[in-house]
Amino acid sequence: MAEQDEAVKIRVGKFSVGIVGLKAALETASLQDFSTDDEVAEYLFEDLKAKNYIPPKAESEYGKAFLREYRKHVGEPIEAERSQGLEVKVLGPGCPNCDKLEQMLFTVMTAEGIAGDVEHVKDLNKIAAYGMVATPALVINGEVKSVGRLPRESQVRDWLKQAVAHGH
Repeated sequence: MAEQDEAVKIRVGKFSVGIVGLKAALETASLQDFSTDDEVAEYLFEDLKAKNYIPPKAESEYGKAFLREYRKHVGEPIEAERSQGLEVKVLGPGCPNCDKLEQMLFTVMTAEGIAGDVEHVKDLNKIAAYGMVATPALVINGEVKSVGRLPRESQVRDWLKQAVAHGH
């Protein structure tokens, strides 16, 4: 099953990272009989570290992230985790301008050394939940910045820098 090996993006601390084999690990973990959260986190950590590079200093962050994904997988409630870093969303079904906007974000964030989580929301129901009628749309830390157009790179850079400056 090739899809089991695809990387799934999850939030680890301030960053969004791709984890290979997460779906399969969560499936296997959900069949186990764990008595504590620590056992779940440890099981997932051991399972996933073989397929993913996990920096030694970030092991506890990864453990927390794996546990959160496990809870989502088995339908347990999770505390809504407010991003500690910059949270950027591109809203759009995958049109060329949506993809250009996502690439522009990566380019600007890399050039400016801005760390953050970029998510491309393609699900039309989730896009509608933001009240968007035109795409692409750009949302930074919950604030809608542009709708229905591809903003200039300089404008995106300014928005990102303002968001970082305001402590997000």
